[in-house]
Amino acid sequence: MRILLTTANQSIVGGIEKYVQQIIPALLDREHEIALLYEHRSADGSETVDPPGARLPIWYWQDVSPSSPVWRQLIDWNPDVVYSQGLGSLGVENVLLDRYPTIWYAHVYNGTCITGRKCHAFPKLTACTREFGPACLALYYPRRCGGLNPLRAAHMYRMQAERNHRLADYKQILVASRHMYAEYERHGVSPEKLGLLPLPVPDLVPEPNQPTSRQPNGSILFVGRLTDLKGVDYLIRAVPIAAKNLGRPLTLKIGGDGPGRESLARLAGQSGVKVEFTGWLNVEQKKHALQNADLLAVPSLWPEPFGLIGIEAGCYGLPAVGYAVGGITDWLIAGETGEIAPGNSPTVEGLADAITRALGDPTHYARLCRKAWELSRQFTLEKHVTKLDAILYSVCQSDPIHLGASLPSQERTTA
Repeated sequence: MRILLTTANQSIVGGIEKYVQQIIPALLDREHEIALLYEHRSADGSETVDPPGARLPIWYWQDVSPSSPVWRQLIDWNPDVVYSQGLGSLGVENVLLDRYPTIWYAHVYNGTCITGRKCHAFPKLTACTREFGPACLALYYPRRCGGLNPLRAAHMYRMQAERNHRLADYKQILVASRHMYAEYERHGVSPEKLGLLPLPVPDLVPEPNQPTSRQPNGSILFVGRLTDLKGVDYLIRAVPIAAKNLGRPLTLKIGGDGPGRESLARLAGQSGVKVEFTGWLNVEQKKHALQNADLLAVPSLWPEPFGLIGIEAGCYGLPAVGYAVGGITDWLIAGETGEIAPGNSPTVEGLADAITRALGDPTHYARLCRKAWELSRQFTLEKHVTKLDAILYSVCQSDPIHLGASLPSQERTTA
């Protein structure tokens, strides 16, 4: 099968590119022919999505127009199916959608939110459950959904409205979580065209045997970008409350960076929390951090489409705490793989209580560690590609299969 894989960046920028990087060799191993269409060329010397030496056909959207020789090359290559990871250019996405059967993996809230944040910032930062439409534009400023520029708001609304209009034209829309499944079902995508296909773990492999029991030392780990959406300020304020509840000190390691770093460091000092800011972690550093922490904190205030870091933590038997928002509850199962704080109105106290429950009893904590490891073994690349392969063939044969909304987390092993 000839598969044209489209994505925004040739360089590794984030989770989408990591996914593309691991899916290409997996599809090649199944004897598919792969070609790539990017929006942004890689910077010199940076790590790229496409495997070195693979010699795959590669095109860039700036070169693709109906009159260009590059477009002629793409047509001559004649893909059987387009597997889109989402392009910023609506023009190119629409041209491909009109010409070829297209499957889209909805990593983010394209076509269902003006900004993609899917949350309000006023009167406080909370997840949004509204269906996309004209009312979103009316509420954009009062609820502080984004910036204050009305022209930019109008432009983004028009783009997302066009994306929303074209949702029905995809042969299949794939999502990583039950939350995202419900999001696109609410926006009119029929179950026959909607498939739940959880992401595989990109960098880490679950330990083959159940990890040995951890001896907690009071270390909590956060990994991610330091922005208001990630709720790290809630976490910093929750740590001293949980430490008081537990009657022992807790420390916090923050692996990541972003615009909120300085203000978070000040907050930690004011709260008396011992925090280590490590900056971004490479694969080995992340592995070491996950192996040596007691608890992963995922205190996101926005509805994460999935939250893959929780599965990565589970590879090493590390349980998690977080708010019940977005796709996080697909892998963060209360009392099994970690503890959950209410997400409909997130509070510092709720997160502190979750930390206390997770670390308060050694027997319960050992169970959380074991179940987190067991669940991580469900999210393998092999399982993902096997399902994806079936979808690709079904679309090429004009006989779409219905994956439904089942999850690996619903296949949990018994205690």
